[in-house]
Amino acid sequence: MKVSVQSAPFDFAAETEGFGVGSSDVGAVVTFTGVVRDDSGDLEALELEHYPGMTERAIAKIVDEAAARWALADVIVIHRHGRLAVGETIMMVATAARHRVAAFEAAEFLMDYLKSRAPFWKKEHMRSGTAWVAAKDEDEDALKRW
Repeated sequence: MKVSVQSAPFDFAAETEGFGVGSSDVGAVVTFTGVVRDDSGDLEALELEHYPGMTERAIAKIVDEAAARWALADVIVIHRHGRLAVGETIMMVATAARHRVAAFEAAEFLMDYLKSRAPFWKKEHMRSGTAWVAAKDEDEDALKRW
């Protein structure tokens, strides 16, 4: 299991090379990469702040919960912080499980958690000014499935 909160970009191919391979218990690997997108047409960058140590512990706790709930063989969660331009990778999740349903569900669970509950504070830097990002009802609703 790997949890990393970092400012530096990550190499998706390097992170996933060999992930889930070599274990007779793994029948499915699911990966997801999040990218900073511009819904408004005005966004220049997204800035993420966090408390080092606290954020990693919170994410590790939810990774442990997912690993137990879906009997995961392995997990990778990488989440970036700092100022990220539109089009930059912001995070990735990889899950390895015996069956595809478990791998997909665990990945979705982790992504929903990261989107709405991981302790990051997000600020949008737009051409027209800056604003802190508020929680969205649809993100909270996504958590209710779990």
